[in-house]
Amino acid sequence: MERPHFRGALKLVVLDLLREPKHGYGIMTEMEKLYGVKLSAGTVYPILASLRRSGLIEVAERGERERKSYVITEKGLRYLEEHREELEDVKSKMRAYRLFLELGGEELKEAFRELFRNVEGLSEEQRREIREAFLDCARRIRLILLGD
Repeated sequence: MERPHFRGALKLVVLDLLREPKHGYGIMTEMEKLYGVKLSAGTVYPILASLRRSGLIEVAERGERERKSYVITEKGLRYLEEHREELEDVKSKMRAYRLFLELGGEELKEAFRELFRNVEGLSEEQRREIREAFLDCARRIRLILLGD
């Protein structure tokens, strides 16, 4: 399972987190804690700049080393209210992603990366075994979901 792509919706989640003042690092920490999503500064700070340009957030205070804390504006609160369903949908998907990772999804993702890097060099026997493993895994997951 690939990490959900929420570039546009991610702005909504960041905006929602800014109901309380936070700096960029605080946002990254909160995103990982709540949703298992590790964001880089290269993702967070452009989002903050965009939200600020749109008037949805403002600088709450400047701390040490010019570290800025941001907070949502009244315009931002109205925007969140207008997009409440979309926000709840993306937060639900992100919580599901965190649970997927807790179930071993990170290990599974890494195994698929390794397989993808090496798939062209697989022997016919390896391909057969992997195909069987995929089919067995899919079957077992469906049985678990059915409660059997």
